[in-house]
Amino acid sequence: MSAATAAVPPVALHRLRDETLDPSQLAAYNLYLTAGPAGLRMGVADVRRNKFVVLEDYAASTATSLAGQLQALASQHDLVGQPGWNRVRLAVQNRHFTQLPGPLFRPGDEAAYLRLHHRPDFQYETVQHYHHASLDLVSIFSAEKTLADWFRRTYPQGRLLHQTSALLEGVIHQSEQGGPRRIYLSIGHLEVTILAVRDKRPEFCNVFPFSTPEDLIYYTILVMQELQLNPDQDAVVVWGDLMHDSELFTILRKYIRHIRFGNRPFDLGYSYRLNDVFEYRFFELYALHLCE
Repeated sequence: MSAATAAVPPVALHRLRDETLDPSQLAAYNLYLTAGPAGLRMGVADVRRNKFVVLEDYAASTATSLAGQLQALASQHDLVGQPGWNRVRLAVQNRHFTQLPGPLFRPGDEAAYLRLHHRPDFQYETVQHYHHASLDLVSIFSAEKTLADWFRRTYPQGRLLHQTSALLEGVIHQSEQGGPRRIYLSIGHLEVTILAVRDKRPEFCNVFPFSTPEDLIYYTILVMQELQLNPDQDAVVVWGDLMHDSELFTILRKYIRHIRFGNRPFDLGYSYRLNDVFEYRFFELYALHLCE
């Protein structure tokens, strides 16, 4: 028995499933997965109805790699790891990524581009890229090698991408044409992704680690100042793993006057079962539905 198979399946924090889901007809659905420090998340969307009908959230395990966690989940799950889906997307969450304009990208040079920000250890990592066709932008990122290998074996036609790509597609989808520059935050486990968009074009994207609420507000204000935005005047939208009464949101609200929680991606349907979680959570998972 392999270590992955022997691993204890991750603990479920949320398991929400619409009664209309038919596991015998997987070709009628898309499977979306995210894997990172916060754990594993899974969503299923009904293709015909353009509607999410499953949301599951699993706690992270520090004792097992992401690949081990995902394989352990697949070993006892009726959906994850099964073939026959219409489309499958997996987003990895880490700080090892970069983005560049499409015309500057040359296939085969991914590692060289990424090396400016992160030096991959190819014994444990693989370097991948994802092309944002509508933006002519390429995201280059590293992923756990065993995770990428498992995904390629299990879903040969699936697409592996970085969580910032899902965030970017989701924000662009619901930002305004001709709109002003705006800051968006996605708060994860001890890290925050800060994205700036103007007129449906990205202007800034980076992931910052933080250990205290003061770190979080420091990086947010720093980016706003660099982009000549005013915390007293300019709006900031927040998604992620926090509560309305958390220290993180309290300090954001203290220093930024116009701050609000974001919505789920527009123009998609969501089962009533998903009303058990706040709308500003799991944004990147939902936004995978907008990725090619």
